[in-house]
Amino acid sequence: SPSVSLSLALFLSCFLNAVVQCLSHTRGLRDYCLVKAYRQEMCSREEPHLMEAFSQVLLSLWDVNEENHNTEVNPGKFYSIFKDAVPYFSGYSQQDAQEFLRFLLDRLHCEINRRPYVRLTILNINQASAMWKRHLERDDSKIVDLFTGQLRSSLHCSVCSHYSTCFDVFCDLSLPVPKRSATGGGSLRECLDLFTQEEKLDKENTPMCERCNRRTESTKRLTIQRFPQVIVMHLNRFAMSRYMVCRSTVCVSFPLTSLDMGPYGPVDCGPVLYDLYAVCNHSGTVNMGHYTACCLENDGSGWCCYNDSCVTPISENQLQSAQAYVLFYQRRK
Repeated sequence: SPSVSLSLALFLSCFLNAVVQCLSHTRGLRDYCLVKAYRQEMCSREEPHLMEAFSQVLLSLWDVNEENHNTEVNPGKFYSIFKDAVPYFSGYSQQDAQEFLRFLLDRLHCEINRRPYVRLTILNINQASAMWKRHLERDDSKIVDLFTGQLRSSLHCSVCSHYSTCFDVFCDLSLPVPKRSATGGGSLRECLDLFTQEEKLDKENTPMCERCNRRTESTKRLTIQRFPQVIVMHLNRFAMSRYMVCRSTVCVSFPLTSLDMGPYGPVDCGPVLYDLYAVCNHSGTVNMGHYTACCLENDGSGWCCYNDSCVTPISENQLQSAQAYVLFYQRRK
């Protein structure tokens, strides 16, 4: 396991440090980067500058000998290349770790896409397997192998009772947090239930009913059609109140092992088990927050907290807090 930490000599870089530590503990991605397998797979005309810099950070984190124990790794070059590719992250404003994760995975995918030049004709396809196959014809990379799943959206017209279905890919799930007092608490299961519960749509927000041929009041429900190898779940703690963005301080409990996502998948799909391996935490306020990462070490030594340049062992009980923000789960084989 890495005994080194990330230290970046730039203001407000903790979001990057925390996300990179979580990704460095994503075994499939880490091993892929360390052996630079993307050099044999990529078909993009883009030079993989960001992927090379990201892989170098991971190499520095994991290829450390005993003499360099507790060495700090500076990912400044990686961050500079990332900002060139995504100017939104330039400057010194407060950044969101989940947004950074999404942009980073998207940019890495674009650089190492195995099929970046396929021109697809637009067809009206509503079968899950066909939609997934067409997605892979255009977007196929190690990022897709690990992080991409498929959502099923079911619409039910309240006028004619017609059901329609569409499918979309996802790299993370943004889950609502139960509205409770700070002392009330909640569970990841409740967040998932809220995410997948039937939602009533008004006429302005609903699509056209295929049978009525007009906008009607409908209900919508999301389920997971295809489960990814790594499921990333974002606890959406930030919500717009009447006058400002507020942060939820509800403590959401979550299982460390044997999270069964089967109830949120296709009917009768059976158990789909995941184990937690990393947590990105957020503390503070909306405008002045701080990010840390808690990761499960591969050598069996337990969990460590990565707080910029400080690495400390922690107990499993310390993982459960109101600071938990992004959860990383690995599917069992």
